[in-house]
Formats: sequence, structure tokens, C-alpha cells
Amino acid sequence: MEKDELIQIRKKLKKTQKDLAAILAVSLRTIRSYEQGDRTIPPHIERQLYFILSRLNGNHSTAKMCWDIKKCSADQRKACPAWEYRCGTLCWFINGTICKCTAEESWQSKMLICRDCEVFRSMLSTPKT
Repeated sequence: MEKDELIQIRKKLKKTQKDLAAILAVSLRTIRSYEQGDRTIPPHIERQLYFILSRLNGNHSTAKMCWDIKKCSADQRKACPAWEYRCGTLCWFINGTICKCTAEESWQSKMLICRDCEVFRSMLSTPKT
């Protein structure tokens, strides 16, 4: 995650830097450092932000599961932690999923795939009002 995306997410959440620091259990100085680009935003902060955003839109309970969208075979489903834990709308949140038939080892490599995925994008879409 780049600093501009963090700023955009904070604004979408309608939070000040101080508010976001409290939510993420980090200091205000840390948030300022992320937004100025002085510090790299760690994967656990990125995951928390995406999770919070995913809960905003309100369609997570009615959304289609990733395995239905991706038309995964029975063998693919059995090998995937998203299927195992019935997290088909949070597949992007779980490492080891087999999107594109490979289990990514790092959060960064996983997110390169997820950012282009309709499941991920749909969970981060603008809330319905």
C-alpha cells in the first residue's frame, strides 16, 4: 500500500489522522509518517484497513462467494483455506488461497493478484445508501 492509498482510505472512512491512529492502535506520529511516505505501511496495517473498508459497504452477507465467481473445481476448493473456513468474501484477507491456481507465500505477492480480482474490488466498493 502506498501513502496516497492510505490517505484516500482515511478520507473514505471520514477519520482524522488521530482517529485512524486509535483504530489501528498506533501513534499519531506513525500515521503521519505513513502518509508522508517516511515509513513503509506494513502488511498488518494494510490488512486492517482493507477489512474495515470491506465491512462498510454492507453487502458482505449477500455477496457471491469467490469460489462461485471464479468457478473453482471441487479439488481447488478442497485445497483452499477460503473454502475451508467459509470465507468466500474474505478470500483476499487469508494467505494461502489458491487464486489463479497458486498459493501465494507473501502478502505483497497475494495482493498483486487480489487488487485485480472482482471479489476484492466488490468488497471495497462504495457503500450503498
